[in-house]
Amino acid sequence: MSVVDLSSVNAFIPGQIELDPHEAHMVEQRARLLGPAYRLMYQKPLHFVRGEGVWLYDADGRRYLDTYNNVVSLGHCHPDVVEAITRQVATLCTNTRYLHETILELAEGLLSTVHSDLSHMMLTCSGSEANDLAYRIAKVRTGGTGVIITETAYHGITDAVSQFSPTLGTAVPLGAHVRTVAAPAAYRSGPDVAERFTRDVEAAIADLKRHGIQPAMLIVDSIFTSDGILSEEPGFLKSAVEAIRKAGGIFVADEVQPGFGRTGSHMWGFQRHGVDPDIVTLGKPMGNGQPIAGLLTRHDVVEKFGTNSRYFNTFAGNAVSCAAAAAVLKVIRRDRIMDNAREVGAYLLERVSALRSRHDCLGHVRGAGLFVAADIVSDRETQANDRARTTRIVNAMRDNGVLISACGTDHNILKIRPPLIFSRENVDLFVDVLDEALAV
Repeated sequence: MSVVDLSSVNAFIPGQIELDPHEAHMVEQRARLLGPAYRLMYQKPLHFVRGEGVWLYDADGRRYLDTYNNVVSLGHCHPDVVEAITRQVATLCTNTRYLHETILELAEGLLSTVHSDLSHMMLTCSGSEANDLAYRIAKVRTGGTGVIITETAYHGITDAVSQFSPTLGTAVPLGAHVRTVAAPAAYRSGPDVAERFTRDVEAAIADLKRHGIQPAMLIVDSIFTSDGILSEEPGFLKSAVEAIRKAGGIFVADEVQPGFGRTGSHMWGFQRHGVDPDIVTLGKPMGNGQPIAGLLTRHDVVEKFGTNSRYFNTFAGNAVSCAAAAAVLKVIRRDRIMDNAREVGAYLLERVSALRSRHDCLGHVRGAGLFVAADIVSDRETQANDRARTTRIVNAMRDNGVLISACGTDHNILKIRPPLIFSRENVDLFVDVLDEALAV
Protein backbone atom coordinates (compact mmCIF):
# COMPACT_ATOMS: atom_id res chain seq x y z
CA MET A 1 0.00 0.00 0.00
CA SER A 2 1.30 3.46 -0.90
CA VAL A 3 1.69 6.09 1.78
CA VAL A 4 1.98 9.86 1.83
CA ASP A 5 5.53 11.08 1.31
CA LEU A 6 6.17 13.30 4.31
CA SER A 7 9.71 14.21 3.35
CA SER A 8 8.75 17.44 1.62
CA VAL A 9 5.62 18.60 3.40
CA ASN A 10 5.18 20.50 6.62
CA ALA A 11 5.83 17.68 9.08
CA PHE A 12 8.39 16.53 11.63
CA ILE A 13 10.18 13.32 10.70
CA PRO A 14 11.96 11.56 13.58
CA GLY A 15 15.70 11.21 13.16
CA GLN A 16 16.12 13.99 10.59
CA ILE A 17 16.84 16.81 13.03
CA GLU A 18 18.48 16.95 16.45
CA LEU A 19 16.21 17.86 19.37
CA ASP A 20 17.09 18.99 22.85
CA PRO A 21 16.72 16.27 25.54
CA HIS A 22 13.31 17.48 26.79
CA GLU A 23 11.85 17.74 23.28
CA ALA A 24 13.26 14.33 22.37
CA HIS A 25 11.67 12.85 25.49
CA MET A 26 8.28 14.35 24.64
CA VAL A 27 8.50 13.05 21.07
CA GLU A 28 9.32 9.58 22.40
CA GLN A 29 6.40 9.77 24.83
CA ARG A 30 4.03 10.77 22.03
CA ALA A 31 5.12 7.83 19.91
CA ARG A 32 4.76 5.44 22.85
CA LEU A 33 1.48 6.78 24.23
CA LEU A 34 -0.34 8.07 21.14
CA GLY A 35 0.84 5.60 18.52
CA PRO A 36 1.99 6.07 14.91
CA ALA A 37 -0.97 7.93 13.37
CA TYR A 38 -0.26 11.43 14.74
CA ARG A 39 1.96 14.02 13.04
CA LEU A 40 3.79 17.06 14.39
CA MET A 41 4.03 20.23 12.31
CA TYR A 42 7.33 21.71 11.10
CA GLN A 43 10.66 19.96 10.64
CA LYS A 44 11.53 21.01 14.20
CA PRO A 45 8.38 20.64 16.34
CA LEU A 46 7.09 23.39 18.58
CA HIS A 47 6.13 23.16 22.23
CA PHE A 48 3.61 25.85 23.12
CA VAL A 49 2.48 26.64 26.64
CA ARG A 50 0.37 29.78 26.20
CA GLY A 51 -1.59 31.74 23.62
CA GLU A 52 -2.89 35.30 23.51
CA GLY A 53 -4.46 37.06 20.54
CA VAL A 54 -2.36 36.45 17.42
CA TRP A 55 0.56 35.08 19.47
CA LEU A 56 1.65 31.66 20.68
CA TYR A 57 4.40 31.33 23.32
CA ASP A 58 6.79 28.41 23.68
CA ALA A 59 8.22 26.98 26.88
CA ASP A 60 11.14 29.44 26.78
CA GLY A 61 8.82 32.44 26.48
CA ARG A 62 9.54 33.10 22.80
CA ARG A 63 6.48 34.32 20.94
CA TYR A 64 5.37 33.27 17.46
CA LEU A 65 3.00 35.15 15.16
CA ASP A 66 0.20 32.73 14.32
CA THR A 67 -0.58 33.29 10.65
CA TYR A 68 -2.10 29.87 10.08
CA ASN A 69 -4.63 28.99 12.76
CA ASN A 70 -8.24 29.68 11.80
CA VAL A 71 -9.53 27.43 14.57
CA VAL A 72 -9.15 30.33 16.97
CA SER A 73 -10.89 32.68 14.55
CA LEU A 74 -10.90 35.58 17.04
CA GLY A 75 -7.40 34.90 18.34
CA HIS A 76 -6.11 32.75 21.16
CA CYS A 77 -7.94 32.96 24.51
CA HIS A 78 -10.31 35.72 23.42
CA PRO A 79 -11.61 37.23 26.68
CA ASP A 80 -15.29 37.26 25.65
CA VAL A 81 -15.20 33.59 24.67
CA VAL A 82 -13.22 32.61 27.77
CA GLU A 83 -15.71 34.45 29.99
CA ALA A 84 -18.71 32.83 28.26
CA ILE A 85 -17.23 29.32 28.61
CA THR A 86 -16.21 29.88 32.24
CA ARG A 87 -19.59 31.29 33.25
CA GLN A 88 -21.52 28.49 31.56
CA VAL A 89 -19.37 25.60 32.76
CA ALA A 90 -19.71 26.91 36.32
CA THR A 91 -23.49 26.98 35.93
CA LEU A 92 -24.76 24.11 33.79
CA CYS A 93 -23.61 21.80 31.00
CA THR A 94 -26.34 19.66 29.42
CA ASN A 95 -27.06 18.15 26.03
CA THR A 96 -29.73 18.77 23.40
CA ARG A 97 -32.27 16.41 24.97
CA TYR A 98 -32.94 18.98 27.68
CA LEU A 99 -34.25 22.48 27.18
CA HIS A 100 -31.77 25.32 27.45
CA GLU A 101 -31.85 28.84 26.03
CA THR A 102 -28.30 29.10 24.69
CA ILE A 103 -28.75 26.65 21.83
CA LEU A 104 -31.81 28.62 20.70
CA GLU A 105 -29.89 31.90 20.88
CA LEU A 106 -27.12 30.36 18.78
CA ALA A 107 -29.55 28.94 16.21
CA GLU A 108 -31.32 32.26 15.78
CA GLY A 109 -28.01 34.06 15.46
CA LEU A 110 -26.60 31.72 12.81
CA LEU A 111 -29.80 31.44 10.79
CA SER A 112 -30.09 35.22 10.68
CA THR A 113 -26.88 35.31 8.61
CA VAL A 114 -28.27 33.24 5.71
CA HIS A 115 -31.28 33.33 3.40
CA SER A 116 -34.61 32.49 4.99
CA ASP A 117 -35.03 29.10 3.31
CA LEU A 118 -32.24 27.75 5.52
CA SER A 119 -34.35 27.37 8.63
CA HIS A 120 -32.82 24.59 10.73
CA MET A 121 -29.52 24.21 12.61
CA MET A 122 -28.09 20.86 13.66
CA LEU A 123 -24.95 20.63 15.81
CA THR A 124 -21.94 18.33 15.83
CA CYS A 125 -18.56 18.39 17.56
CA SER A 126 -16.38 18.77 14.45
CA GLY A 127 -16.46 19.75 10.81
CA SER A 128 -15.86 16.11 9.89
CA GLU A 129 -19.01 15.13 11.76
CA ALA A 130 -20.92 17.98 10.13
CA ASN A 131 -20.00 16.75 6.65
CA ASP A 132 -20.74 13.17 7.67
CA LEU A 133 -24.21 14.25 8.82
CA ALA A 134 -24.72 16.25 5.62
CA TYR A 135 -23.93 13.14 3.58
CA ARG A 136 -26.39 11.05 5.59
CA ILE A 137 -29.10 13.63 4.98
CA ALA A 138 -28.20 13.86 1.28
CA LYS A 139 -28.53 10.10 0.82
CA VAL A 140 -31.98 10.05 2.41
CA ARG A 141 -33.11 13.14 0.53
CA THR A 142 -31.96 11.98 -2.92
CA GLY A 143 -31.91 8.20 -2.75
CA GLY A 144 -28.40 8.36 -4.16
CA THR A 145 -24.87 7.83 -2.88
CA GLY A 146 -22.71 9.59 -5.48
CA VAL A 147 -20.46 12.44 -4.37
CA ILE A 148 -18.66 15.01 -6.53
CA ILE A 149 -15.66 16.90 -5.12
CA THR A 150 -12.61 18.81 -6.29
CA GLU A 151 -9.36 16.97 -6.85
CA THR A 152 -7.52 18.05 -3.68
CA ALA A 153 -10.51 18.56 -1.42
CA TYR A 154 -10.53 18.03 2.32
CA HIS A 155 -13.88 17.47 4.03
CA GLY A 156 -13.00 15.40 7.10
CA ILE A 157 -11.77 12.19 8.66
CA THR A 158 -14.75 9.96 9.43
CA ASP A 159 -14.89 6.74 7.44
CA ALA A 160 -17.57 8.08 5.09
CA VAL A 161 -16.08 11.55 4.65
CA SER A 162 -12.47 10.41 4.29
CA GLN A 163 -13.65 8.63 1.14
CA PHE A 164 -14.26 12.06 -0.42
CA SER A 165 -11.23 13.84 1.05
CA PRO A 166 -8.45 13.19 -1.49
CA THR A 167 -5.99 15.50 0.25
CA LEU A 168 -5.58 12.78 2.91
CA GLY A 169 -3.36 10.99 0.40
CA THR A 170 -3.32 7.79 -1.59
CA ALA A 171 -3.24 5.64 1.55
CA VAL A 172 -6.86 6.71 2.14
CA PRO A 173 -8.65 5.54 -1.02
CA LEU A 174 -11.59 7.39 -2.52
CA GLY A 175 -14.91 5.58 -2.57
CA ALA A 176 -16.20 3.94 -5.75
CA HIS A 177 -19.15 6.33 -5.48
CA VAL A 178 -16.89 9.43 -5.58
CA ARG A 179 -15.88 11.48 -8.61
CA THR A 180 -13.33 14.31 -8.64
CA VAL A 181 -13.28 17.38 -10.85
CA ALA A 182 -10.45 19.79 -11.52
CA ALA A 183 -10.18 22.67 -9.10
CA PRO A 184 -11.42 25.95 -10.64
CA ALA A 185 -8.10 27.79 -10.92
CA ALA A 186 -8.42 30.64 -13.42
CA TYR A 187 -4.78 31.62 -13.13
CA ARG A 188 -3.69 28.21 -14.38
CA SER A 189 -6.43 27.13 -16.78
CA GLY A 190 -7.78 30.38 -18.21
CA PRO A 191 -10.72 32.71 -17.69
CA ASP A 192 -13.66 30.42 -18.55
CA VAL A 193 -13.90 29.04 -15.04
CA ALA A 194 -17.70 28.76 -14.81
CA GLU A 195 -18.06 26.98 -18.14
CA ARG A 196 -15.19 24.58 -17.44
CA PHE A 197 -16.25 23.76 -13.88
CA THR A 198 -19.87 23.16 -14.92
CA ARG A 199 -18.76 20.94 -17.79
CA ASP A 200 -16.58 18.89 -15.43
CA VAL A 201 -19.40 18.51 -12.90
CA GLU A 202 -21.80 17.42 -15.65
CA ALA A 203 -19.24 14.86 -16.86
CA ALA A 204 -18.87 13.53 -13.32
CA ILE A 205 -22.66 13.24 -13.00
CA ALA A 206 -22.82 11.34 -16.30
CA ASP A 207 -20.04 8.97 -15.23
CA LEU A 208 -21.76 8.23 -11.92
CA LYS A 209 -25.01 7.42 -13.71
CA ARG A 210 -23.21 5.31 -16.29
CA HIS A 211 -21.99 3.16 -13.42
CA GLY A 212 -25.45 2.92 -11.89
CA ILE A 213 -24.79 5.44 -9.12
CA GLN A 214 -27.37 8.15 -8.44
CA PRO A 215 -25.71 11.47 -7.52
CA ALA A 216 -26.40 12.54 -3.94
CA MET A 217 -24.37 15.74 -3.61
CA LEU A 218 -21.82 18.15 -4.95
CA ILE A 219 -19.79 19.39 -1.97
CA VAL A 220 -17.18 22.13 -2.19
CA ASP A 221 -15.23 24.30 0.20
CA SER A 222 -16.44 27.59 -1.22
CA ILE A 223 -12.95 29.11 -1.45
CA PHE A 224 -11.30 25.77 -2.34
CA THR A 225 -8.80 25.97 0.49
CA SER A 226 -7.03 22.65 0.08
CA ASP A 227 -6.95 23.09 -3.69
CA GLY A 228 -4.91 26.28 -3.22
CA ILE A 229 -7.30 29.05 -2.03
CA LEU A 230 -9.01 29.87 -5.33
CA SER A 231 -10.64 33.23 -4.77
CA GLU A 232 -11.05 34.54 -8.31
CA GLU A 233 -14.28 35.09 -10.22
CA PRO A 234 -17.01 34.96 -7.58
CA GLY A 235 -20.19 33.58 -9.12
CA PHE A 236 -18.81 30.68 -11.14
CA LEU A 237 -20.53 28.05 -8.96
CA LYS A 238 -24.09 28.85 -10.11
CA SER A 239 -24.27 26.64 -13.18
CA ALA A 240 -22.62 23.69 -11.43
CA VAL A 241 -25.16 23.93 -8.61
CA GLU A 242 -27.96 23.92 -11.18
CA ALA A 243 -26.42 20.83 -12.80
CA ILE A 244 -26.33 18.75 -9.61
CA ARG A 245 -29.90 19.71 -8.74
CA LYS A 246 -31.09 18.84 -12.25
CA ALA A 247 -29.49 15.41 -11.72
CA GLY A 248 -31.45 14.91 -8.48
CA GLY A 249 -28.63 15.73 -6.07
CA ILE A 250 -28.09 18.57 -3.64
CA PHE A 251 -25.41 21.20 -3.17
CA VAL A 252 -23.46 21.31 0.10
CA ALA A 253 -21.32 24.37 0.87
CA ASP A 254 -18.49 23.40 3.20
CA GLU A 255 -17.86 26.61 5.18
CA VAL A 256 -15.52 25.07 7.77
CA GLN A 257 -12.61 27.19 6.54
CA PRO A 258 -14.05 30.15 4.55
CA GLY A 259 -16.92 30.85 6.93
CA PHE A 260 -17.48 33.27 9.81
CA GLY A 261 -16.46 36.37 7.87
CA ARG A 262 -12.99 35.29 6.78
CA THR A 263 -13.40 36.50 3.20
CA GLY A 264 -14.28 39.98 4.47
CA SER A 265 -17.02 40.63 1.94
CA HIS A 266 -19.54 38.10 3.27
CA MET A 267 -20.20 36.04 6.37
CA TRP A 268 -20.04 32.84 4.29
CA GLY A 269 -17.93 31.98 1.28
CA PHE A 270 -20.87 30.67 -0.75
CA GLN A 271 -22.50 34.11 -0.57
CA ARG A 272 -19.69 35.46 -2.78
CA HIS A 273 -21.08 33.21 -5.54
CA GLY A 274 -24.72 34.21 -5.19
CA VAL A 275 -25.89 30.62 -4.66
CA ASP A 276 -28.29 29.15 -2.10
CA PRO A 277 -26.95 25.82 -0.80
CA ASP A 278 -29.22 23.01 0.31
CA ILE A 279 -26.90 22.42 3.28
CA VAL A 280 -24.18 24.62 4.78
CA THR A 281 -21.62 22.89 7.01
CA LEU A 282 -19.75 24.78 9.73
CA GLY A 283 -16.73 23.92 11.84
CA LYS A 284 -13.36 25.08 13.13
CA PRO A 285 -13.89 28.83 13.77
CA MET A 286 -17.33 28.38 15.32
CA GLY A 287 -16.30 28.12 18.97
CA ASN A 288 -12.85 29.77 18.80
CA GLY A 289 -11.27 26.49 19.86
CA GLN A 290 -14.20 24.93 21.67
CA PRO A 291 -15.24 21.73 19.81
CA ILE A 292 -18.50 22.77 18.17
CA ALA A 293 -19.62 22.51 14.56
CA GLY A 294 -22.82 21.84 12.68
CA LEU A 295 -24.95 22.51 9.65
CA LEU A 296 -27.74 24.75 8.42
CA THR A 297 -30.37 23.34 6.09
CA ARG A 298 -33.87 23.70 4.67
CA HIS A 299 -36.86 21.96 6.18
CA ASP A 300 -37.64 19.99 3.02
CA VAL A 301 -34.06 18.74 2.78
CA VAL A 302 -33.95 17.32 6.30
CA GLU A 303 -37.63 16.43 6.77
CA LYS A 304 -37.49 12.76 5.72
CA PHE A 305 -34.20 12.16 7.53
CA GLY A 306 -35.48 13.83 10.70
CA THR A 307 -38.78 11.98 10.62
CA ASN A 308 -37.30 8.52 10.07
CA SER A 309 -33.93 8.80 11.82
CA ARG A 310 -33.12 9.83 15.38
CA TYR A 311 -30.14 12.17 15.44
CA PHE A 312 -28.43 12.52 18.78
CA ASN A 313 -24.87 13.45 19.67
CA THR A 314 -24.11 13.58 23.38
CA PHE A 315 -21.60 16.43 23.32
CA ALA A 316 -22.84 18.32 20.26
CA GLY A 317 -24.93 21.28 21.34
CA ASN A 318 -23.93 21.14 24.99
CA ALA A 319 -24.52 24.42 26.79
CA VAL A 320 -20.83 25.28 27.20
CA SER A 321 -20.00 24.88 23.51
CA CYS A 322 -23.12 26.82 22.54
CA ALA A 323 -22.09 29.63 24.88
CA ALA A 324 -18.69 29.79 23.18
CA ALA A 325 -20.22 29.89 19.69
CA ALA A 326 -22.77 32.54 20.71
CA ALA A 327 -19.91 34.66 22.05
CA VAL A 328 -18.05 34.31 18.75
CA LEU A 329 -21.07 35.61 16.84
CA LYS A 330 -21.45 38.49 19.29
CA VAL A 331 -17.82 39.57 18.88
CA ILE A 332 -17.94 39.29 15.06
CA ARG A 333 -20.83 41.74 15.01
CA ARG A 334 -19.80 44.07 17.86
CA ASP A 335 -16.18 44.48 16.82
CA ARG A 336 -16.85 44.69 13.07
CA ILE A 337 -14.62 41.70 12.49
CA MET A 338 -15.61 41.35 8.84
CA ASP A 339 -14.53 44.94 8.19
CA ASN A 340 -11.16 44.14 9.72
CA ALA A 341 -10.84 40.99 7.62
CA ARG A 342 -11.61 42.96 4.46
CA GLU A 343 -9.39 45.97 5.17
CA VAL A 344 -6.40 44.23 6.73
CA GLY A 345 -6.76 41.39 4.22
CA ALA A 346 -6.49 43.84 1.33
CA TYR A 347 -3.34 45.28 2.88
CA LEU A 348 -1.91 41.79 3.37
CA LEU A 349 -2.63 40.86 -0.26
CA GLU A 350 -1.06 44.10 -1.50
CA ARG A 351 2.11 43.67 0.53
CA VAL A 352 2.59 39.99 -0.35
CA SER A 353 1.96 40.74 -4.03
CA ALA A 354 4.60 43.48 -3.94
CA LEU A 355 7.23 40.89 -3.03
CA ARG A 356 6.94 39.41 -6.53
CA SER A 357 9.19 42.18 -7.83
CA ARG A 358 11.95 41.01 -5.47
CA HIS A 359 11.60 37.23 -5.64
CA ASP A 360 11.25 35.23 -8.86
CA CYS A 361 10.15 32.18 -6.89
CA LEU A 362 6.93 33.95 -5.89
CA GLY A 363 4.33 33.06 -8.49
CA HIS A 364 0.63 33.87 -8.51
CA VAL A 365 -0.68 35.65 -5.40
CA ARG A 366 -4.40 35.79 -4.65
CA GLY A 367 -6.80 36.11 -1.77
CA ALA A 368 -10.09 37.22 -0.28
CA GLY A 369 -10.12 38.90 3.11
CA LEU A 370 -7.76 37.25 5.57
CA PHE A 371 -7.24 34.26 3.31
CA VAL A 372 -4.23 34.67 1.02
CA ALA A 373 -2.30 32.17 -1.11
CA ALA A 374 1.00 32.46 -2.93
CA ASP A 375 2.45 29.89 -5.33
CA ILE A 376 6.12 29.03 -4.98
CA VAL A 377 7.52 28.14 -8.39
CA SER A 378 10.82 27.30 -10.00
CA ASP A 379 9.78 29.02 -13.23
CA ARG A 380 7.11 31.72 -13.47
CA GLU A 381 6.50 31.24 -17.17
CA THR A 382 5.74 27.53 -16.90
CA GLN A 383 4.36 27.89 -13.35
CA ALA A 384 6.42 24.86 -12.36
CA ASN A 385 5.75 23.97 -8.72
CA ASP A 386 8.64 24.10 -6.27
CA ARG A 387 7.59 21.92 -3.38
CA ALA A 388 11.04 21.63 -1.81
CA ARG A 389 11.53 25.38 -1.72
CA THR A 390 8.05 25.84 -0.20
CA THR A 391 9.04 23.53 2.63
CA ARG A 392 12.24 25.54 3.22
CA ILE A 393 10.25 28.79 3.29
CA VAL A 394 7.66 27.47 5.73
CA ASN A 395 10.34 26.21 8.10
CA ALA A 396 12.53 29.32 7.76
CA MET A 397 9.55 31.43 8.79
CA ARG A 398 8.93 29.13 11.73
CA ASP A 399 12.55 29.60 12.81
CA ASN A 400 12.03 33.38 12.63
CA GLY A 401 8.89 33.36 14.73
CA VAL A 402 6.07 33.25 12.16
CA LEU A 403 3.79 30.24 11.65
CA ILE A 404 2.46 29.35 8.21
CA SER A 405 1.74 26.21 6.21
CA ALA A 406 1.26 25.00 2.64
CA CYS A 407 -1.54 23.53 0.54
CA GLY A 408 -2.36 22.50 -3.02
CA THR A 409 -1.86 19.31 -5.00
CA ASP A 410 1.92 19.62 -4.81
CA HIS A 411 2.11 21.42 -1.45
CA ASN A 412 3.77 24.40 -3.12
CA ILE A 413 1.21 27.05 -2.16
CA LEU A 414 1.75 29.20 0.92
CA LYS A 415 -1.42 29.11 3.01
CA ILE A 416 -1.82 32.42 4.86
CA ARG A 417 -4.80 32.27 7.23
CA PRO A 418 -4.35 34.35 10.40
CA PRO A 419 -6.91 35.04 13.12
CA LEU A 420 -9.51 37.60 12.09
CA ILE A 421 -8.16 40.17 14.56
CA PHE A 422 -4.92 40.49 12.55
CA SER A 423 -3.65 44.07 12.34
CA ARG A 424 -1.64 46.07 9.80
CA GLU A 425 1.32 45.91 12.21
CA ASN A 426 1.00 42.12 12.22
CA VAL A 427 1.00 42.19 8.41
CA ASP A 428 4.19 44.24 8.34
CA LEU A 429 5.97 41.76 10.60
CA PHE A 430 4.68 38.83 8.57
CA VAL A 431 5.84 40.33 5.26
CA ASP A 432 9.29 41.20 6.64
CA VAL A 433 9.81 37.58 7.71
CA LEU A 434 8.37 36.23 4.44
CA ASP A 435 10.67 38.54 2.46
CA GLU A 436 13.68 37.06 4.21
CA ALA A 437 12.44 33.49 3.87
CA LEU A 438 11.82 33.81 0.13
CA ALA A 439 15.55 34.37 -0.29
CA VAL A 440 16.46 30.97 1.18
